[in-house]
Amino acid sequence: MRASAPAKINLGLVVGPVRDDGKHELLTVYQRLGIADRIDVDPADRLTVRGFEQDTLVRQALELLAERSGIEPRWRVRIDKRLPVAAGMGGGSSDAATALRLANTALDDAQLHELAAQLGADVPFFLREGPQLGSGDGTTLEPLDLPQDFWIVLALQNDARKESTAAVYRAFDQRNGADGWDKRAAQFRAVLANIRRPRDLAALPPNDLASSPLSDELRTLGAFRADVSGAGPTVYGLFHHRDAAERARRTLRTRARTWLTAPAWYG
Repeated sequence: MRASAPAKINLGLVVGPVRDDGKHELLTVYQRLGIADRIDVDPADRLTVRGFEQDTLVRQALELLAERSGIEPRWRVRIDKRLPVAAGMGGGSSDAATALRLANTALDDAQLHELAAQLGADVPFFLREGPQLGSGDGTTLEPLDLPQDFWIVLALQNDARKESTAAVYRAFDQRNGADGWDKRAAQFRAVLANIRRPRDLAALPPNDLASSPLSDELRTLGAFRADVSGAGPTVYGLFHHRDAAERARRTLRTRARTWLTAPAWYG
């Protein structure tokens, strides 16, 4: 059993106040990408996860799946890690969701979604097809009909350091970032309702949690939208044409790890 575990970007991220469960209200657009890890899952005498020593989420996911299914966790997993770690691309969440899909034989879609939501806000998205609007804490999903005919440059600056997600949200709270949440959330939904062409994505508001000068540089290089993905530090730029995207990628590659990719519909 083998499948791709694709990366994602957040096409817009609007963050609100802290909820009763300690998480923040948010709205975001999850967009799957055409670059991915690879996951192999096979039956075995016990649970082993190899190929990526830093993994904790795949093991946790499969242990939870076995518990919910009333079975022993008996799988051999191999992770072929190609996506950067802690970069805002959702690689760990995607690995966990892909392992769940491959190993699951007992839970229905709703049960699997509920299990995935316990593992992290991004994990349920990777069980779905197509772009999704994430709301609540990010695990409530609504399918979106968005254009998919554009090119994406990803840039992870060589000296970029990933702050913990908790630290990023703490800084957001300290600057009163949640002010005006209801109005900002309504505006976000209004923009989404009027997106028909790729260039309409430029009207989405910037990421509430993080910014980067690389976004400005990507726009100078021809991107019609550029922003930080998630809590960072990866920056994306959206381009109408592959040639322009490739030129931008080459311009940045001495200072950043770069990828040229495109939207993907499913794993």
